[in-house]
Amino acid sequence: MTPVTAKGDKTAQLPQLQDARNPGMLLDMDWVRAARANRSAIERRAATLPGRRSVKKEYQAAWLARAISCIDLTTLAGDDTPGRVARLCAKARHPVRADLLEALGLEGLTVGAVCVYHDMIAPALAALQGSGIPVAAVSTGFPAGLSPFRLRVAEIEESVQAGAQEIDIVISRRKVLTGDWQGLYDEMRTFRAACGEAHVKAILATGELGTLQNVARASLVCMMAGADFIKTSTGKESVNATLPVSLVMMRAIRAYHEATGYRVGYKPAGGISKAKDAVTYLALVKEELGDRWLRPDLFRFGASSLLGDIERQLEHHVTGAYSASWRHAAG
Repeated sequence: MTPVTAKGDKTAQLPQLQDARNPGMLLDMDWVRAARANRSAIERRAATLPGRRSVKKEYQAAWLARAISCIDLTTLAGDDTPGRVARLCAKARHPVRADLLEALGLEGLTVGAVCVYHDMIAPALAALQGSGIPVAAVSTGFPAGLSPFRLRVAEIEESVQAGAQEIDIVISRRKVLTGDWQGLYDEMRTFRAACGEAHVKAILATGELGTLQNVARASLVCMMAGADFIKTSTGKESVNATLPVSLVMMRAIRAYHEATGYRVGYKPAGGISKAKDAVTYLALVKEELGDRWLRPDLFRFGASSLLGDIERQLEHHVTGAYSASWRHAAG
């Protein structure tokens, strides 16, 4: 399996990245066709996880703090304004009240990134200046990915030029549904090249791919094409991140790492709004991929409301009392 490296892309890394960036490889159709997903076994495994992995007290606080560091704090609304984005970025810089962080010994904790539409990149960059928090932009005709191909590529290039350090692209679902794996690979390679040094998260929109087998194969193809992350959903589908889908995608990531030596990140997005769910996902990452993936360069939550519930749980840990959820708004 020969790595394929885009021109000028041998050492491109985000500041927090410790491993070599996934350069991709030639499309291996034998590997793609051999990918299988046993739905009943996967669903049984996923169903046992929430009940088996319960953490309490200081251990729960530690896991929740790790979850915060891995959040892509997101606003993707049609009525976004620079003011709203500035407030979101202020929350990204200070995700938990200072007195709570001091009590926990976690001063300086921030989220992993802020994710916005292209038009909001500039205000996000201004609000995050000096923080070290990267700006991610959704692209390629998000969320449906049905705009003309040349415009999708141009949109990536515009966002990179505007200063986005991460680009969340959406794949063409029809290529998966029709088994056009070469087409998906070529599309993803083009998107990766357009990103340059910006890291690319490939959104599979798993709720629209039909089967878990399709999810497994699409995951492999996107990684072969050089994706830095594979991501479940746009958050706009009727079904977003689920534990069975996550299990399939994580096992594809593990297989890719075992075969190539390159680590690819994972991002569940959409529908994860409770602190206990965040802990469950982190436990699954730990069991399936190992501790190295429990860092923001290899794991992110795509979330807008998750942070509020985590902060509420941390306040309970420190004070012994729950406050109203409206006291922990995201922005």
